[in-house]
Amino acid sequence: MTTSVLVPSSLSREAEDKREATRKLGYIARAAMIFRVDRLIVYPDGEGETGRFGDGFVETVLRYAATPPYLRKEAWGKRNELEAVGVLPPLRAPSQTGSESDGSGSSRQGIVTEVGPEGRVRVNCGLQHPIALNTPPGMEVAEGERVTVRISSRRPVRAKLVDESPPGFTVERTDLSAALGREDAGVRIAASRYGDPLTVGRLETLAGDIERDGMTVAFGAPERGLPEILEIDREAIEAAYGVEADANVEPSDLRTETGFDLWLNTVPHQGSDVVRTEEALFATLAPLSLRA
Repeated sequence: MTTSVLVPSSLSREAEDKREATRKLGYIARAAMIFRVDRLIVYPDGEGETGRFGDGFVETVLRYAATPPYLRKEAWGKRNELEAVGVLPPLRAPSQTGSESDGSGSSRQGIVTEVGPEGRVRVNCGLQHPIALNTPPGMEVAEGERVTVRISSRRPVRAKLVDESPPGFTVERTDLSAALGREDAGVRIAASRYGDPLTVGRLETLAGDIERDGMTVAFGAPERGLPEILEIDREAIEAAYGVEADANVEPSDLRTETGFDLWLNTVPHQGSDVVRTEEALFATLAPLSLRA
């Protein structure tokens, strides 16, 4: 079961400065970590981008946030997009499977710094020096690649490279249609105030589907929701899924047109005119993470 969250490249379009924009993206990363998101995907929204912070700003800051603190200096160095990363909240990703984070059986993310002959590599995993390791049979790695290292002892250092996904979530940049078309996309949900209101009864059915198949949830940008990004008439969504849905309008038509299985309103009684994207992530992922 895989959980993917899609956010647009225009996510920081209303931020007054780089500090505010970075803080907003920090909340996005926190939501992804708290609710065990596997993939945080940035999809392009060229028409909504302001260009104030440079192309790829959203993706770069989210990738930085997903990088363990002990690897950030080597992985990123100094970049203009990262001028305000001091405001990012710590993610505190689960980094171990043993009784202590730095003790026996702990798992850490590392970066391959050198690839040598006969499957030998050097990996920086936050210890005092990069360590030399053998790659497991059938596993191929390249310089700069993120890997998972299982540490059984620190003094002396005993560790091995394991063919497992690093702790936390990955950050990708993919077209919206491509992300929705993945085989492991699961239940494809568009989060929108114009969608089907989430109820306790609806959640009971939906939770079973998500637990079985996983889910992909997409969000819009400030002042530019998914209907605007996809150039879909809001009235068509409300007619298919809204509180007063038109019985003559088939949701399947909208599903075919947009690629989503469901348009869902997870804040059906919102008390503010606007629910910010970072707020919508928490409001949406919290109920959808519940299991029967």
